[in-house]
Amino acid sequence: MPVVTAQGLGLRTRRGWVFRDIDLDVRPGELVALTGAAGSGRTSLLLSLAGHFRTTEGTRRLNGRAGIGLVPRINEPESGLTAAEHVRERELLLGRPPRGRVDLPVDPATLGRDLPAYQRQRLMLALATLDGPELVVADDVDLGLSTVERQELWRAFADLTGQGYAVIVACREVAGPATEYPMEGHR
Repeated sequence: MPVVTAQGLGLRTRRGWVFRDIDLDVRPGELVALTGAAGSGRTSLLLSLAGHFRTTEGTRRLNGRAGIGLVPRINEPESGLTAAEHVRERELLLGRPPRGRVDLPVDPATLGRDLPAYQRQRLMLALATLDGPELVVADDVDLGLSTVERQELWRAFADLTGQGYAVIVACREVAGPATEYPMEGHR
C-alpha cells in the first residue's frame, strides 16, 4: 500500500499554476526525487505531499505521518542550539524523556549556525525520523554540497529506505538511486 498517493494534484495561485496534474504513488522503501530548477514548484509539491501545504486541485492521501527534514527557510536548525540540544528538544516535544547520550551523524556539540550544509541535512533527517514517520521529506538536497557529500547524503536516503521509510526529496539533479520525477512541464 502506498504511503502517499497523489491523483491530479495541483496548486493554482493568482499568478498561475505552481504545479498541476501530479499523479504519484510512493511506497515504503522507495526513494523519489522531485527535480527541476529553482522556482519550478518542487518545494511546494514536496510540502503538499507531506500534508503541510494546501492544494487547489486533485487529491493527496498520506497513510501515516510525514517527518520533515531540512526545508530551507521553513524547517532549519535553530542557530543557538547544539545538535544534541535539537534532539533533546524534539524528544521533549514528543513527550519522551531525553536520553543521556545522543547518537548523531554530526558532532553533538556543534551549534546550528555552525553546521555546514551536509551536516544540516543529516541533523534534520535525524530529527525527522525521531517519531517514526512513514514518510520522510527533504528539500534542496544538492544545495551547497560537494560531490562526495552528495553521494554520502544519497547513501543516507538509501539507508532510510532500507529501514522501510518512503523518502521524497527535492533537488536540481539526482545524484543517487532514486526514481526521478522531473518538475518541468508540470506548471
